[in-house]
Amino acid sequence: MKAITKTNYVKNIFFAAVLFTGASLVAQEEVEEKKAISISGSVDAYYKTNLSSTDRAIFGEDGQSFQSPGTSFADETGFALGMANLIASYEGTKTGAVADVTFGPRGESATGGFNINQLYAYWNVSEGTTLTAGRFNTYLGYEVISPVGNFNYSTSYLFSNGPFSHVGLKADFALSEDFSLMLAVMNVTDVNSNLTGEYSLGAQLGYSGQFLNFYYDNKALLGFEVDYTGGFDLTEDLFLGINAAYADNDGAGFSGAALYPQLATSDSFTLGLRGEYFTTFDGVDGTDDPSVFAATLTGSYTVENLTIKPELRLDNGSEEFYLDNDLEATKSLSSFLIAAIYSF
Repeated sequence: MKAITKTNYVKNIFFAAVLFTGASLVAQEEVEEKKAISISGSVDAYYKTNLSSTDRAIFGEDGQSFQSPGTSFADETGFALGMANLIASYEGTKTGAVADVTFGPRGESATGGFNINQLYAYWNVSEGTTLTAGRFNTYLGYEVISPVGNFNYSTSYLFSNGPFSHVGLKADFALSEDFSLMLAVMNVTDVNSNLTGEYSLGAQLGYSGQFLNFYYDNKALLGFEVDYTGGFDLTEDLFLGINAAYADNDGAGFSGAALYPQLATSDSFTLGLRGEYFTTFDGVDGTDDPSVFAATLTGSYTVENLTIKPELRLDNGSEEFYLDNDLEATKSLSSFLIAAIYSF
């Protein structure tokens, strides 16, 4: 057995100290890397023209408006702005925060002019439980406010008539590898301040990318909404998204369904179609509930961080919702736009 000399002992202590210092530095770097502020966002703009109606602004009792589908965003003709979106996030080891602000017509329409899209803090209580408090985008529906998160540039009737954002507290639970559950208590939808004293309840049950969503506010604003959102990879290049919803507030509300087939023809180009049927009802017996069918064909070409989206949209209603080139009432409206979205 080799004797341990004083020199060997000192060497061992020295190497142990070096290893400990190195491990500490690596751990410190990991913590510092974890506790980092990241900046992301997007800017978008578009050009739009109506094919079956005038592009001129129409002045009426409600002021100036453009002929456009009855959905949110992309509702101006000519060259128009979308929004600038700036997201700052801080991620710690168990807690974090997100500040998401918007500027421009799209953001103002979605936030009611507050320019705050999302503003929340979260706490990872355990490996499978996260609490989030503040303002966060809605969990209902297939589409979102930011154009980066949507395939089609214009939005659906289902998205436009449902909630945009909520202010409150939610808890997300990872029940297993496939199942998830979210429970929330919030102000009524799309308000920052609780001026009426009314609250809403929310829930989401998820399984392998399919989600069943619920919202209830005791007839305070939206009433009750149930929503299914999901999708399936039919082949390696073909995806089918699905959205269906029903909302009822004391006999008045809406319902509808939308399909989103998308075909990737190359690494940089995808072609997608949104086919949607949407109807509203007022609870009055003997009346015809107005409805609309809309088909939106969108191409998506990406080069680096820039995405170009040409889009052809056809809306056909059960009633004369639109005006033609002669400003006569008509049931249909066709339009074309091309959008540019840059994300960073």
